[in-house]
Parts: sequence; C-alpha cells; structure tokens
Amino acid sequence: MARFCCFGELTGHASTSSGKGKGCQGQVKVTYGFNLVRGMTNHPMEDYHVAELAEVKGNELGLFAIFDGHLGDTVPAYLQKNLFPNILNEEEFWTHPDRAIAKAYEKTDQAILTHTPDLGQGGSTAVTAILINGRKLWVANVGDSRAVLLKGGEAIQMSIDHDPNVERGAIENRGGFVSNMPGDVPRVCGQLAVSRAFGDRNLKSLLKSEPDIRVEDIDYTAELLVIASDGLWKVMDNQQVVDVAKRYKDPQVAAKQLTAEALKRDSKDDISCVVVRFKM
Repeated sequence: MARFCCFGELTGHASTSSGKGKGCQGQVKVTYGFNLVRGMTNHPMEDYHVAELAEVKGNELGLFAIFDGHLGDTVPAYLQKNLFPNILNEEEFWTHPDRAIAKAYEKTDQAILTHTPDLGQGGSTAVTAILINGRKLWVANVGDSRAVLLKGGEAIQMSIDHDPNVERGAIENRGGFVSNMPGDVPRVCGQLAVSRAFGDRNLKSLLKSEPDIRVEDIDYTAELLVIASDGLWKVMDNQQVVDVAKRYKDPQVAAKQLTAEALKRDSKDDISCVVVRFKM
C-alpha cells in the first residue's frame, strides 16, 4: 500500500524507545523524533506510537500517533498495526478525510470488540495526525492523549481531552455515572478516567469511540507539532510544552527533553511523545 521514504525506527513499543526520521513533502521539509519512557508503575509499558512518512497513490503522507492503553497493551498494539491502514483504505479518504477518519475509528473499535477474546477487556486512547502533501494536517482523537500545533507563535490545541466530567450528562443518559473516587479523579462508573476510548467492552454502552477531528493548513508560520500521552500533559501545559520543544532543532532531542522534564515534574504515568518539525 505504501512506499516508505524515511529512516529510523517507525513504530514501536518498549520500556524505553527513541528514534527519528525525515523527508520532504513538496516544499515542506519534515523532520520528526519520538521518545517513550515507562512510568513509575508496576505494570508493563502500555503506550504505543506511530511515526512514519509514506507515499500512497502518488501522495506524500506523514502518519503520527500515540495510543495510551489501559488494563493491558493488546488494544494499543492493535491500533498501532491497524488504525492508519483502516483510515487510508476508506474510499473517501482523498476527498473527505474527516468522514474517512470517523468511519475508520468506528470500524476499528467494532473490530476490537469483536476480538475481545483475543484482545481482552482493556482499552486505549488515540491521537492521530495525518499530514497530506505538506499542506493539510488532520488530527483526530479519543481520550486524553493530546496534539498541540505551534503556528504563528501560538500553541493551538488540535485535540479535545475527553473528560468524564465534561461528558457527564451523556454518560448519565446512557445509564452510567461519574465518580471522583478513587484518587479524586473523575471516572466513568468509578473506573475509567476518560469518556471516550477504543475497547473497554465492559463500559462500551457508556463510552463512545467517535473522534473529534480538526484540520489546519501548514504554511510558513507552522513550526512544530507535539503529540503525547497524558503522562506529559498532566504535568505541563500546552505553552510550556511548545516552549521546550522549539528550543531544539532536532525533534528527537526535543522529545527526549520533554519526557525528561515530565519526569522531573514527578509524572508517574507512561510518557510518550512525538515531535514533528516543519520547514519551508
């Protein structure tokens, strides 16, 4: 389906993982770097990522994602392997990317639920970013993994944090409830700290996997994109993150510095970060 035109580790998962790549899309030079660090918890790493440049049907694509799993790593591993292919296989992708992304998210979630005996009862957030021919950046997400674009000197949040308190009404209308126990964190039925996710079969009647989707033009004012799991965003705000990232020309170094800063600020969760730089 795709001819890859980058180098470095593209997709991966480990207790610690880091890499980078580069390529050109039209007049835009794209460089990226990523860094993943296991949190200070007693379970294995549950974050997965995608970072790659590909040529598909004569178009140059940048594909970047973070999948933050819970109750195991089988669902984020499935998303890493299947979500982008499912999006690109939608007939409408080249004409209406938003429709294709929404359909692929729904179909992928249905496939996960169908394979529950193999994938278990866990789930995952997702934030995906697709750069098309260096001109359009499409970002979609479910859960609290976040994407922030530095453009025109402004930190633009491209995703929506799906917080149970914000969607409390919808959850209650479906027969559920939101509790701030345990840990004084709002959770769906006292269990899950996000109101949208892939998987989570036992809570699926209360959760949606419908993504929020946003598009931005990439022009000379666009500097960089940061996508990361909540292990970063719990301890740093959007402006703090882009202020750190823009200090470093090498996006891999920027990603490493961001994860190091999150650890310094006592982040306990898995921390996964992808930094993408644009230059015209």
